Formats: sequence, C-alpha cells, structure tokens
Amino acid sequence: MRQPEDTRGILQPGEALRNLAIQRDPLPADLAPYTDWMWGVRWDLPPDVEHHQETLPAPCVHLVFEDGGFFVHGPGTKRFEVTLSGRGWVRGIRFRPAGFRAFFARPIHELTDRVVAADTLLEAAPPAPQTFDDAGDALVAYLRANGPRPDPKIEQLNELVAAAQREGSTLRVEGLARLAGVSTRSLHRLFADYVGVSSKWIVRRARVHDAAERVARGERIDWAQLASELGYSDQAHLIRDFRAQVGFTPSQYARRCQTDP
Repeated sequence: MRQPEDTRGILQPGEALRNLAIQRDPLPADLAPYTDWMWGVRWDLPPDVEHHQETLPAPCVHLVFEDGGFFVHGPGTKRFEVTLSGRGWVRGIRFRPAGFRAFFARPIHELTDRVVAADTLLEAAPPAPQTFDDAGDALVAYLRANGPRPDPKIEQLNELVAAAQREGSTLRVEGLARLAGVSTRSLHRLFADYVGVSSKWIVRRARVHDAAERVARGERIDWAQLASELGYSDQAHLIRDFRAQVGFTPSQYARRCQTDP
C-alpha cells in the first residue's frame, strides 16, 4: 500500500486524511502505459459523524467499483462532492489523460462530466467483488478483458498534456500544435477525442491545482509573485480562477485548511 504523497486535487487534504484511509498502488506492467495508479478510499466513521469531501479532478477517466457496481467517471470539469457516513470503501483505477481510449473506441468528450455504468461502455464485466482487495483484482481483470488496443496517438496526447501542465505559462495552443505537427483545429479535435477537455482547460486546472496544494501545505504565499510564476497577467486573474474552481478565494481556502489537523 502506498499513501499519497501528493494530495493535489484533494481539497482540504488534512481533513480528508483524518477521516479517510487513502491509498495508491501501482498497476501491472501491461496496464501501466495507459494508467496512473490504482486507488482506494476506506472510511469508518462514528454514527453521528459525516464527512463531506470535495476534489478538483485532473483531466482523466476513472474506472470505479462503488455502490455494488462498476462505473466509468469521465473527465470532470467541476468540483466533485460526496458525503460519506458509516463504514465503506471505494476502489478505482485512474487512467492517464488519453489512456482510456485504449479500451473505449469512441471520443472521450462523450464522457466529460458524466458517470456511466461500465457495462454500457465495456464488455465482459466480472462478478461484483465482495472485499476491497478483490475489487482491485476485478478492476484489473475488467480492463484486460476489454483491451488494450494499441494506438500511437495515446502516448502522443499524454505527452502533450504533460507539456501543457508543465509549461502552461509559456506554451500556448499554437506551440502545442507545433509539437504535435498538426493545425490548431486538428489539435482541438485530438484533445476532444482522446482526452475529453481542451488544452486551455488543462492549463487552467494545473495552475489552480498547484496553487491549492501550496495553500494546503501552509506555505506563505506572495500571490502577485505566484500569479506571475503560473502565467497569469495579474493577481486578480489568479484569484478569480481559483475561486471559480475551488469555490473559495485563496484566503478563505487557507483559513479552512488551517483548521485541518
């Protein structure tokens, strides 16, 4: 079991780690080119306690076993919210940005901001697992029964997403198109078909992930300097983007995180 060292995307991670057991595990070598990791969340809360968790999703698909069934969570552009109580667990696989196309032959934008029963998209569903560990084996078996189907564009798009996240402050759409050797229009189609969101959206989400992670770690932040580092024209644009995605201004979010153990 590997605990997550980087809590990027988990809002108020201190509170999350106090109430939830979160783990990430590597996947077998044959699935590694298409996936980031297998993840799991377990909780056992007192009868009078509820935990409300929010996350800011990365640009990727998840295959999840929850509520007794297999589901595909498409790329999410909004905050994901869930309220947990009692005892339970969820097990899932996070794909690389374009990785799900190796198992799903249709454009990924059809899944954006959707949660779909997996048996409507994939074949050969395994029996419902009864335990946390069995769920991991079942998810791996489910993927292997449905592929993967090699496609050189998958790795190309994964590299383009990584470039957009890494160099978003300087690398514009035109630069990504040059890296891909295609027109900007073709690049938009590739991102819609293989990733499900635009390259511009990926840059904005990566910036806010970085800012939120720094706040959650308790760093003393010069917001004007951070805005410049992340490629914003000014501090006001960063704060506006942060609030639109996280739901709070940076100072409000910092105060919420300060109450976390």
